[in-house]
Amino acid sequence: MKTLTLGNYYGEKKQELFFNDIVLSEYDYLIPRTDWHYHENPYFMYLLQGDIYDVNKKRTTVCPPGSFLLHNWQEEHYNAKESTNARGFHIEFKRDWFETKKLDVNLWEGSQLIENPELHHLLAKLYFEFKCQDEFSEATIELLLYELCEKIEMKNRSIFTNEPTWIAPLKELLHEGTTQLSLDFLSEELKVHPVHLSRSIPKYLGTTLGDYLRQQKIKKALSYMLNPKLSLTDIAYMCGFSDQSHFIRTFKLYFAKTPKTYRKEILRG
Repeated sequence: MKTLTLGNYYGEKKQELFFNDIVLSEYDYLIPRTDWHYHENPYFMYLLQGDIYDVNKKRTTVCPPGSFLLHNWQEEHYNAKESTNARGFHIEFKRDWFETKKLDVNLWEGSQLIENPELHHLLAKLYFEFKCQDEFSEATIELLLYELCEKIEMKNRSIFTNEPTWIAPLKELLHEGTTQLSLDFLSEELKVHPVHLSRSIPKYLGTTLGDYLRQQKIKKALSYMLNPKLSLTDIAYMCGFSDQSHFIRTFKLYFAKTPKTYRKEILRG
């Protein structure tokens, strides 16, 4: 069984940044299917372009553009490319990085598809710093990566303890983009009392319902923005914003810059 060492992936490397036992890289995926393999270290993968299947012994994950995965070093897997062009962004860090950052390695078993839009926003900020690479980028990347791992660890810990069974169906409803978001509607769909919902949603989503939904729209927009053929107006309507101005205001709320500026930087390379 092949084991890929730090910073190595199947495909053609387009760009790389290596510092403090952290490697960020962008690869074009070229072959239809990789061999079964392990990775020496845990890493994040964000699919920038194309469609792939990520296959391990437990499941097959369909990954369209914008998919965000965590791969643990213990997970044997392979990737199958389902489109002509595919490209991915990776963040890999040595295992002892957990110890130095006082993170619990026991909560990182297996691999997982990360759906929470808040974590996608952190990843998008990491990708922006990777493309920007100015004198502030390395420190910013390390802080963002620690924040990302800490939030994933908190999420994993809640799953192992007391997260209600209705949280996953709630997120499915929110990811579907349904416009029926009254408390009564959610209560009926989830079979949970509205008072309990109103008290519990902020606790388990980590934010208000409205903020989570706004984040979800921006999460969708981030993958569309990597396609230069789509205008910002196109993206605004595809993600459910009333107009481009609404999209710009919301985007600036999370990234402190306009979509135009962000897009210019990430497409520069």
